[in-house]
Amino acid sequence: MIHRQKDDYSHFNPCGARSISFFQPYYPSAGIFPGPAMRMTVPFRLCRHNLIQYRMNGVEAMSDTPNEQSRRARIDVLIPAVEKDLNTLPFVIDAVKKQVKHPIGHIWIVAPKQRKLIEFCRRKKCKFVDENTVLPITKKDIRYRSDKWDRSGWLFQQLLKMSGDTLCTTKNFLVIDADTVLIRPHMFTSGKKTLFYCRNWSRPEYFRTYRKLLEERPASPVSLVAHYMLFNKSKLAQLKRTIESKHRTKWYLAILKKMDKSKPYAFSEYETYGNFFYSRHPDRVIFKKALNKSLKGNVEQIATKRMRALAKTYRSLSFHKRRCYVRTKRGISR
Repeated sequence: MIHRQKDDYSHFNPCGARSISFFQPYYPSAGIFPGPAMRMTVPFRLCRHNLIQYRMNGVEAMSDTPNEQSRRARIDVLIPAVEKDLNTLPFVIDAVKKQVKHPIGHIWIVAPKQRKLIEFCRRKKCKFVDENTVLPITKKDIRYRSDKWDRSGWLFQQLLKMSGDTLCTTKNFLVIDADTVLIRPHMFTSGKKTLFYCRNWSRPEYFRTYRKLLEERPASPVSLVAHYMLFNKSKLAQLKRTIESKHRTKWYLAILKKMDKSKPYAFSEYETYGNFFYSRHPDRVIFKKALNKSLKGNVEQIATKRMRALAKTYRSLSFHKRRCYVRTKRGISR
């Protein structure tokens, strides 16, 4: 029997339905959702009340204790940023150094060539990369906007993350958003397996674009938009080559062409890479609950005592500035 529990994952329909839920047993003490173990069939609701059967490989608990091979695996860190991120960025970097239980190689900050950002990287001993030198296109070449919003910069930073295989020096590299602070220890590999932190919702348009790009259904049973992810350089390069071979153009141009630019959330680098990886290596993936909490205000305003209390429930905190995507007479910033 499948028991309904309040923390169970809600699911989404990769084909495009808006609100879909399923329930599955899990192990809250471990909080881990790995790949193939046992088969079970779980019904979930489609919009217009159609029912289908979603078959997934079930759940087993795994230890949180990292093995020595994982502890020795050095990883670079890649963070796209802009000047407005300077309020959270010091906390993001300090938290990565403290909470990521892998040896850290270089921390790469990919950002506009501005004095404040360059000086910040010098103080924090990070590698600064001018965002306009990473790809043949820049933010100015992307027109992803409507009369009410402009997400050109939001999309551009996703393309920068997907260019990490050309920047980073390690086999695997961690991408983390510049507004997300880790508050509990994190591992991203366990032996030969990759840990993908996941959550219970996503946007249908992400999966429509995925199907257009890869000509296949998304494979992951959970959402992989958790504001950070470990990328493997060779697998990321394989993803981009696959897109290029299918569309006979550069991977970033294919993304710009295939996504529906009338929708404000039409592409996800995390969903695209994560589903591609999982579809080809389901036995090398462990799904782990992200337990992310979005907060208003500034991270420096959170007292140490409250931070410790939050860490008992959550793994990370995000301080999104969503209003910066709204178009005004004065313009817009990323």
